[in-house]
Order: sequence, then structure tokens, then C-alpha cells
Amino acid sequence: MASSIATEPEKMAAGPPPAVEKESFPVADVVLRFLVFASGLVAVLVMVTSKETQVVGQSPIPPFGLVRQSAKFNHSPAFVFFVAALSVAGLYGLITTLISLLALRKPGIHTRLISHFIIFDVLLLGIMAAATGAAGGVAYIGLKGNKYVRWNKICNLYGEFCKHIGGSIAVSLFGSVVMALLILLSVRSLAKKIPRHNHSH
Repeated sequence: MASSIATEPEKMAAGPPPAVEKESFPVADVVLRFLVFASGLVAVLVMVTSKETQVVGQSPIPPFGLVRQSAKFNHSPAFVFFVAALSVAGLYGLITTLISLLALRKPGIHTRLISHFIIFDVLLLGIMAAATGAAGGVAYIGLKGNKYVRWNKICNLYGEFCKHIGGSIAVSLFGSVVMALLILLSVRSLAKKIPRHNHSH
């Protein structure tokens, strides 16, 4: 009886037992990773279908007639890099979505998965941001040109091509924002797992 009374202040000092964490982040993790996969897939599909052929002049030799030229994404190394990077992002999003779905059945391993995923998430965000920035820079030149170095704009001639490029970059930017949000939520979830010790004097 005396021992139980003596340990009562210690229980009060230790504070109330930790509340059971609501399993809301694992579901959000699956949704966000699926959005990364979907944005990567859509961005790649829109980019690789960006092909347009227009008349750019007339041949001085009569039999050859009009001169036609096509604009394709693989004419620019920045767009090729974009397709490669977003393909990796889409594949990564698909794989991690499936793994996170399986982890929903075993909540205990989800924290360990996050601690491994977050390293690759940060790396992938850097790749996506670099690809989006590179493609965006080339697309801006195509839209506005640069009179100082005499780079002519092409979007006034290849309108549909530029629409595809702009749409693909916008989707990629959305995917990058989703990935950044995913990283922030992962860090917040891991921070909650760190035990907090109360130092009483």
C-alpha cells in the first residue's frame, strides 16, 4: 500500500499516457504519391505528343513547292531531359504508392518506410525541379524570343506545339509542389515520433 502511494507522484510527473496517433497521414501519403505518379505520367504524355508541322517557306525550285518543317520535343535537349526526369518521377510515384498501400495493412512499418522514402523524395524533388526549370526556360524563349541574341520566338508559328509544352510544364510544376508537400508532411510525421522527455527538478 505504501509503495503504491509512493509511486503516485512519479506517475503524475510523468504526465498522461501518449494519445494514440490517428492514422490519417498514411492515407494522405498514398494519395499524394499517386498524384506524383499521375502528374508525371500526364506530363510525359503531353510532352511526347507535342508535334506540329507548319509551312516555313517556299522552295525556289518549282517542283518542290512549299517547305514544311516539324517541331518536336526531341529537338531540344532540355525537353528530352524533362521527359526522362518525369518518367522517373512517374515510375517512382507508382512504386511508392503500391508500397504505401501495402503498408496500410501494417501500420507499424509505415514510419520506417517514411524514413527511407524521404531521402529519395528529396532527391526526386530536385530532379523534377531542375527538369521543370530547364524546360520552362526553353519554352519561354520559344514564346518570347530574345532580341539581344536574335533568338526568334516560334510560338506564333507553332501554336499547338507550344500549348502542349506549356501544359506539360504546368503539370510538372504541380507534381513538384505535391512532392514538396509530401516531404513536409513526412518530416512532420517523423518529428511526432521523436520521444520528448520532461526534465523535472
